[in-house]
Amino acid sequence: MSSAASRPASPSSGERRRGPLLPTVLVLAGVVVVVLILARFWTEWLWFEQVGFGQVIRTEWLTRGVLFALGFLVMGGALWLNLRLAYRNRPMYVPTTPQQQDLDRYREAFEPLRRVVFVGAPLVAGFFAGSAASAQWQTVLLAMNATEWGSSDPQFGIDLSFYVFSLPMVRFIVSFLMTTTIISAIVAVFTHYLYGALQPTGGGERITRAARTHTAVLAAIITLAIAANYWLDRYSVLSNAGERFDGASYTDINAVLPAKAILAVVGVFVALLFVWTGVRGNWRLPAVGVALMVVSGILVGGAYPAIIQSVRVNPNAQNLEAEYIQRNIEATYDAYDLDRVEVERYEAETVAEAGALREDADSTASIRLLDPNVVSPTFRQLQQNRQYYDFRDTLSVDRYDVDGESADTVIAVRELNLAGSQERNWVNDHTVFTHGFGVVAARGNVTSADGRPQFMESGIPSTGVLGEYEPRIYFSPNSPDYSIVGAPEGTDPWELDYPDDAAPNGQVNTTFTGDGGPSIGGFFNKLLYAARFGSEQILFSDRVTDESQVLYYRDPIERVSRVAPFLNTEGSTYPAVVDTNDDGQGEVVWIVDAYTTSNEYPYSARQELESAITDSLTEQDQLAAAALPEYINYIRNSVKAVVNAYDGSVTLYAWDPEDPVLQTWMEIFPNTIKPISEISGSLMSHLRYPEDLFKVQRELLTEYHVTDAATFYTGGDFWRIPDDPTSGQETPQPSYYLTLAMPGEDEANFSLTSSYIINSDERNVLTGFMAVNAEPGDTPGEVAEDYGTITLLELPRDVTVPGPGQVQNNFDSDTAAANELNILSRGGSQVIQGNLLTLPVGGGVLYVQPVYVQSSGGTQFPLLRRVLVAFGDEIGFAQTLDEALDQVFEGDSGAQAGDAGVEPEPDEGSGAGGSGDSGDPDGAGDTGAQQQLNEALAAAGQAIEDSNTALANSDWTAYGEAQDRLQAALEDAIAAEEELYGGTAAEDSSGEPTEEPADG
Repeated sequence: MSSAASRPASPSSGERRRGPLLPTVLVLAGVVVVVLILARFWTEWLWFEQVGFGQVIRTEWLTRGVLFALGFLVMGGALWLNLRLAYRNRPMYVPTTPQQQDLDRYREAFEPLRRVVFVGAPLVAGFFAGSAASAQWQTVLLAMNATEWGSSDPQFGIDLSFYVFSLPMVRFIVSFLMTTTIISAIVAVFTHYLYGALQPTGGGERITRAARTHTAVLAAIITLAIAANYWLDRYSVLSNAGERFDGASYTDINAVLPAKAILAVVGVFVALLFVWTGVRGNWRLPAVGVALMVVSGILVGGAYPAIIQSVRVNPNAQNLEAEYIQRNIEATYDAYDLDRVEVERYEAETVAEAGALREDADSTASIRLLDPNVVSPTFRQLQQNRQYYDFRDTLSVDRYDVDGESADTVIAVRELNLAGSQERNWVNDHTVFTHGFGVVAARGNVTSADGRPQFMESGIPSTGVLGEYEPRIYFSPNSPDYSIVGAPEGTDPWELDYPDDAAPNGQVNTTFTGDGGPSIGGFFNKLLYAARFGSEQILFSDRVTDESQVLYYRDPIERVSRVAPFLNTEGSTYPAVVDTNDDGQGEVVWIVDAYTTSNEYPYSARQELESAITDSLTEQDQLAAAALPEYINYIRNSVKAVVNAYDGSVTLYAWDPEDPVLQTWMEIFPNTIKPISEISGSLMSHLRYPEDLFKVQRELLTEYHVTDAATFYTGGDFWRIPDDPTSGQETPQPSYYLTLAMPGEDEANFSLTSSYIINSDERNVLTGFMAVNAEPGDTPGEVAEDYGTITLLELPRDVTVPGPGQVQNNFDSDTAAANELNILSRGGSQVIQGNLLTLPVGGGVLYVQPVYVQSSGGTQFPLLRRVLVAFGDEIGFAQTLDEALDQVFEGDSGAQAGDAGVEPEPDEGSGAGGSGDSGDPDGAGDTGAQQQLNEALAAAGQAIEDSNTALANSDWTAYGEAQDRLQAALEDAIAAEEELYGGTAAEDSSGEPTEEPADG
């Protein structure tokens, strides 16, 4: 035999190559997994530490970890133990029966997998159970650190902290244990059956003693858990949702509570029967016990309360439910902070008289003409400056001192808009275009002569009345996902600051010098952030240096939600320029209102948040209720959060330090929330009453303005929130920030307002008006005494005061106004009706609506051209609010509006009731053209009426003649416009404006 044949065969070269391949792949896969995990968790840790809220993430992760471990061990351990017990106590000899012969095949097939299943099943179940338990970290922390509420429920006399803090955790524990036991029982019974310890059919012993004891104990634990749930239901019934009111009713107290107690006792008794069965071996008694539980549940838990409701309550409901309705009313007022509601009768007049507004001069002068939901395109056109800047679709209303007086202001931040950048690449998107620049603000109660906003802060760099402040906006709602900023000292700046024709290359650059994000300079951090953001450029870019920081989580609402996950945030944020230094240097901050909520407050009315907060504005802008829970029955605006627009620093202030929920969270996270005493006077002056809380309260007051239980039960005096008449949809009208003096008040305050109408689909009649004092003052660390006071005006029931929908109909159908608006909309323009404001002034109710006009194509931005005013059935329609008020109030309103003295530029008409001479008084040509325009408008109006009459009579000849006259009148009106404007408003043959306003 040859030597080659005698040598052992060596592995093939292919096998040698495959040897180390699999371990290498596994190692690389493991490294990738570790990097991805670290990219998520380590970068999250770095962010929390940098922003100064490391304690929050440590506490959350530790609590989640402990709960996960407990849930994992309880569920996994229970399954493992029950599987082991069932398998270990399997019978040694199984009777030979057809059924067992069939099971033998399954046992043989299952045996190779038994070890895997016995270990894997508990691991999988434990993982899911641990995840479910870890999600309850807030519930557990609240229960373990519960603060005494200081008031008790009206039924059991237990402190409310039990219901809000302790009861949810106890219910979770009982439910978790019952679920664990049920799953364990299912697994144990199946295992006993598989291995022959349980034989449902056949002769002889049907269950072994070990299997009987095992299943009996599990059944006893399940029954005890059911009994515990019945007992806890006695407390939970106090926060039940009812048909007419929430909380326990007469039937709940007198039938359901005793029934739950009886069922709990029955459950304990049946559990003892199961234990007895495990010892003695007789299943008949627990079977009877289970039947007793079922029958008791049907008769005692279901039939008995139904009989009481039908026989005793329904015939006498108004009297019997009165005590419990009163509990509901009082609890609702406590839970929703409605104790400061002041209900007043308001004998509203509907006849406008001369001088009626004389006593309301402050309110009249502050009436806001700029609609923040309409004028954003105008801000963009006049102040955007470059395509890579932008303003939000909905602007904010604030107040600033102008010439020593507080003035309502429409304010917007010039945010960065990467979509407007012409050169999109990684370098530009993440290292060059890193921030917005400056704010723009305009007076709310006056516009320029041509209908443009009268800017009090504008330009880039910004100039105006707001003084000096840090203008760079690195953190805002529309900021990019992440930016890498900072550079070594002495490096030429590469971050675009703002455009400047006098600067080299037409722009000024800057370098971020704040502390806004974690360091990204080291290789390890580069690697993790490259994995997190999916950008390999982070590893190789020369602009990522040792001095670099990465900015992310840049939306102010998101930042607040992350550093304070125990709070629920407002759906929108608003900017403010506040003074922070003694030298007067200010900063731009974002203010976010945050809430503590609960759904466990006894007897309080339950609110569906999405429904309560939704209005025509949130529908349009898709603002959020997502940050709030689905249902609540307790809410407090407990925290004011402030996010610095330059460095992203987050500061939380305890706005309602008496809130027990906030007190509990402050125990859990000490030193994370600053006391209200640290709020500066400048910041205090820009805080305001939050919209979401106000909308929740106004929704409740549609019913809970009725505080008498008997009247509440009938529901005959309930109101509803009017639909927004300008939206064209059946969505509630938004609430509006206004500066006004309520009837009987001597001075005007910044307020948040809304109105109510009769609860009918057919009639739109005003029944109430709600305003909350939204002005906290400007004293450092001290809130004004009247802040948060809600004034609810109840209008007389025997006087028909038009509601917003009825007023809008009057505006739209007014002949003079409709004719002029038709002319404006026919001439290649589009008419936009702004927010319909409601003000209780002049002894009645005044409605004001700004009317904007913009081109129907090409460059579009709305300009204020008209103002509609209504008081009772009187309507005014003019180029200024001051004129329109005088028209309504017999030529003299008695007060001046904010635009009094503003000479509007010549426009398409003088408005209803106007003098017809709105042109230049010194220009005879303009006067003649204005007269020609007025005559043309009148002729057009008459032609429209004649057309409608002819159309109704099917007189087609007359209709054609009227249409010819209408066309001629329109041509005359356009010719008059051209003479007045010198071609500014004229249209070319394509329908596009021949001359566009210059970019501001």
